[in-house]
Amino acid sequence: MVGTDEESITGLLHEMVGSEPGATERLLEAVYQPLRGLARRQRRRIGDGAALATTELVHEAYFRLFPARRGWADREHFFATAARAMRQILINAAEARRAAKRGGGSHHLDLAAAGEALAAQVEQDRTVDELLALEHALRRLEQRSPRQGRVVECRFFAGLDVDETAAALGISPATVKRDWSLARAWLYRELGAKAEEPRGGGAA
Repeated sequence: MVGTDEESITGLLHEMVGSEPGATERLLEAVYQPLRGLARRQRRRIGDGAALATTELVHEAYFRLFPARRGWADREHFFATAARAMRQILINAAEARRAAKRGGGSHHLDLAAAGEALAAQVEQDRTVDELLALEHALRRLEQRSPRQGRVVECRFFAGLDVDETAAALGISPATVKRDWSLARAWLYRELGAKAEEPRGGGAA
């Protein structure tokens, strides 16, 4: 559960969309700590491969979310949208880090330091590879079933429970449970097949 008072945040969202004086500032104050919790959860899923600190991730998401003044239906819809924004920010940062590494220069290190740096870099690369593999699998899932993709986004990335996900997407809890089960099974199969197939193999 993302946290804080649902009715007050939903009310502030509606006030902001209606351009009520001071609504944006009041909303930001109400959602800042829950957004930090969401950002920490997103970064924990990535581990050492996360290129942005929690505060940086919250601020980047803020600059994407608030100027648009979107017509968020309620608190769940807002945090689901925030989770999507954070997911994309982290993916962009991971891809930029990988691109920068390809053109990076060498550094002079002693052998012990070089060994430690290499081990850390291998672990970081593995984490980034897993993140990008999950992102690509999610994009394929969204093409197959946009609703299942949104359910994964709400449940896995935003940390919403079944009822909150149902409210955010306007579907029944039973549909959320079914889509969540089907989507997880599909992703496990897809990611497992990608890990086992040789380079250049076709997608399922």
